[in-house]
Amino acid sequence: MACSHLQANMAGLPIHTTVLRLGYRVGRDPRITTHLGLVARALGADAFLVAGDKDLGLFKTLTQVGDAFGGEMHVDHVASPTAWVKEFISAGEGDGPSGIAVHLTMYGEDYREVAQKLPRDKPVVVIVGGPKVPQSIYRMSQFNVAVGNQPHSEVAALALLLDRLQDGSWVDQKFEGARLEIIPNADGKTVIDRSDGEGEGEE
Repeated sequence: MACSHLQANMAGLPIHTTVLRLGYRVGRDPRITTHLGLVARALGADAFLVAGDKDLGLFKTLTQVGDAFGGEMHVDHVASPTAWVKEFISAGEGDGPSGIAVHLTMYGEDYREVAQKLPRDKPVVVIVGGPKVPQSIYRMSQFNVAVGNQPHSEVAALALLLDRLQDGSWVDQKFEGARLEIIPNADGKTVIDRSDGEGEGEE
C-alpha cells in the first residue's frame, strides 16, 4: 500500500500528513528540496517523499537532522508519483480511510478556504511541484491549492499550508528521542545535549 510505513501520528497532530516533492534533480534542487524536507519535519509531517532523481545524500541529511533533533519522519524515494498518488487516494493507509491529495500551485483555490473543508479523519498528501507538473496530478488531486497568487517560494507555501492544516498545533509537538534540544531564550543560546547523558550548554 502507498502508506504502509505510516502508523499513528506520533506527534498527536490533527491530520496525518505526507509531503511529496515532484521532479527532483540532483545537482540543481538539493537546497530547496532539503528545506522542503526540513519544513515538513518541523511542521508535523509524518513522511517526506521525493520523486525524480534518487539522491541518497539528501535522505542522509534529513535523517541526520532527525537523529539529532528527534522525531520519526519517514523519508523515501517514489519511482512513479502518479501511480503513488492514485493508490494513496484509493487506498489511503491500507486499513484506514482513503487519502486526500492537495496539490500546491499558484493557480489553485485559496489555501485558507481549502484547509477548512478538509476532514480531520483522513490522511493528506501535500504535493509540491517541480519544473513541470504532469496534468494527471492536477486532475487526480481533490484540491489544487494556492498560497497567494504572486511568485514566491514553494518552501514558504508549504510552511503556511502545513501550519493551517495542523491548526498551528505543530509548535507544541514533542520530538521523541532528541539528542539535541533548543530551549527558547531571549538572551543567548541554550541547548541541551544528551549525547553523554543529560547536559546543558549555553552561549
